[in-house]
Amino acid sequence: MTAFVDIDGVTLTYRGASGDVTALRGTSLAVGRGEFTAVVGPSGCGKSTLMRLVTGLVRPTEGRVSLDGAAVDGPVKIAGMAFQNPNLLPWRTVTDNVLLPLEIVEPYRRRFRAEKKQYKERAEALLATVGLAGFGDRFPWELSGGMQQRASLCRALIHEPELLMLDEPFAALDAFTREELWCVLRDLWERIGFTVVLVTHDLREAAFLADTIHVMSARPGRIVTTRQVELPRPRDLEVCFEPAFVDLIHELRGRIAEMRAA
Repeated sequence: MTAFVDIDGVTLTYRGASGDVTALRGTSLAVGRGEFTAVVGPSGCGKSTLMRLVTGLVRPTEGRVSLDGAAVDGPVKIAGMAFQNPNLLPWRTVTDNVLLPLEIVEPYRRRFRAEKKQYKERAEALLATVGLAGFGDRFPWELSGGMQQRASLCRALIHEPELLMLDEPFAALDAFTREELWCVLRDLWERIGFTVVLVTHDLREAAFLADTIHVMSARPGRIVTTRQVELPRPRDLEVCFEPAFVDLIHELRGRIAEMRAA
């Protein structure tokens, strides 16, 4: 069966005045439709570069990237993205921030004016699912960091993407807020069924959320270990204290330590 996300033998070298830097070398990774995948590894290994490759923001020096069977040769429309910084526009309300992709991405863009009322209702319903009902008319600076990140998730999902790409989306939050948003993301994914690629340094986050965890080597990055997460779903936070979960974290940490020492 064809993978929904397929990175096949990719090498990516950045050209610079002070010399070339190879971020990835001979990297391959496959993600099935509807799968929740996490990518972990030492700092600077190229995890975020993978995200930019899949969404078409950069092109590989060698190899091939395809999405739903089609080669990625430019920015893709079927992906939503969220980052460590929510990047909400301070002069727009929360609802207007969430609606932003619909003003940009076709086919929504051409009918945005005519259907803005329906789109606004969609945004408000999505905000309600992440606990932000009634906050649509607020501005980002009136929200906590966790609330801003919830709004960022809604913005990434408003155009109903088939793929959600997450680059350290909860790293800047306190532990309690981070775990709360793990559960928000878990519930959204289980309800909607989109494909997720999560880039994270947090091994607990990866193990709690993902079906599959890919471990990358130090730069130039490549996938060195792929680990299926066999913890049953649905998962609640209590699973983080179970022996199987703790053993998985130790296994992943040991593999990453090997990569750092190599």
